[in-house]
Amino acid sequence: MKKISLKGLEMDLYTETLKNGLEVYMLPYEDKKNYFISFATRFGSDVLEFTDVTNKKTYKPPLGIAHFLEHKMFEEESGEDPFTFFSKSGTDANASTNFDSTQYICYGNNGFNNNLEYLLKFVLRPYYTDSNVKKEKGIIAEEIKMYNDMPEVKLEMKLRECLYKNHPRRIDIAGTVEEIKKITKEDLYACYNNFYIPSNMFVLIVGKFDKEIALEIIKNELDNNNTRKLPKIKEITEPIKVNEKECVIKSKIETPKVGIGLKVDNSKLGLNGYELSLYLNMLTTIMFGSSSEFRERVRNNKLCNGISTGWEILDKISSYYILSSSIKPDEFIEEVKKELKNVKIDEDAFKRIKKVWISREIKGIDNIDVTVEDLYYDIIKYKEIIPNKIELIKNMKLKVLKGLINKIDFSNISVVKMEKK
Repeated sequence: MKKISLKGLEMDLYTETLKNGLEVYMLPYEDKKNYFISFATRFGSDVLEFTDVTNKKTYKPPLGIAHFLEHKMFEEESGEDPFTFFSKSGTDANASTNFDSTQYICYGNNGFNNNLEYLLKFVLRPYYTDSNVKKEKGIIAEEIKMYNDMPEVKLEMKLRECLYKNHPRRIDIAGTVEEIKKITKEDLYACYNNFYIPSNMFVLIVGKFDKEIALEIIKNELDNNNTRKLPKIKEITEPIKVNEKECVIKSKIETPKVGIGLKVDNSKLGLNGYELSLYLNMLTTIMFGSSSEFRERVRNNKLCNGISTGWEILDKISSYYILSSSIKPDEFIEEVKKELKNVKIDEDAFKRIKKVWISREIKGIDNIDVTVEDLYYDIIKYKEIIPNKIELIKNMKLKVLKGLINKIDFSNISVVKMEKK
């Protein structure tokens, strides 16, 4: 096992890559009673088309298939319910599908060895039939309809459609009711066989456990399992310019809502990886963060009822989202546009935010849930663990941030207004 010291946090993470390509990441704690296990694949809704390198066949599965597949993994041929198995030891289990990955998790205080072994086993034994696929379509259709009725979800998805012209991030992870109706067991097996392979998967374990025993269990289940090659995923070409500048939608709401998105060309920024994420987040934290002048101004003028913001950093493009409710949507939009046209960086704010981020890293390591989320993001986004985050934050330079600002086209935005139906 390779040991990675998380600098400034006094913790050691252990990692090993098995012969078949499976990556194992383990962060043991001595002072905790609980543990968290994630068994994940780098397969999410971003995959729209791929070619199986074994039979050279090209697949364009129905939209939402990664999410559908995740649902069906919990149906065993034996009839055993995985949730029932985990509950016997007081352990919780779940799964989630994102744009770029799918993970199966269990977390608790007891039965670590048995639960790890079972989690690996049930994810490695898919069971799809015509009848159980048909049954699931109705369940997921209702789920899609439920989320589509939520104004916040509808607003974000419309903003994504306005920002992206071709990229799959403009499509709901769950797909559409029309698309999931097309899914067959053959589609599910094609996706499973191509993406649920060790060289495209990893195991992440955090908490109280014996790392030697954990690695032995993983090797027993996976060491000689499935060495087939990864499929070739069709690349999507996405223009830098936003797809639509402005859009108005209607919904059953009392207070109007606003979505504003900024689309950025990463190739012009001169930064990449974790460093790019740091500087982009520093920029928008100063501009739109909870203690920013902008927040104070819109609150004092009663222009919004809460704001949610965040970056979506992709390989070639990054997008920043601002979502809010406002009784004066046009005024709120103008305030955002004004802020984007007159970007000002306060040196004191820059230094203060760095200190806050360093403190957050130190405090976060004591929380297993936060730590798991951070490590999972590193593995998916950067394909490695970033062990020196505190050092990288400390080394951030105001000059670099100002240089970044000069390279961003702040007029490349989309605006969505949601009005009462």
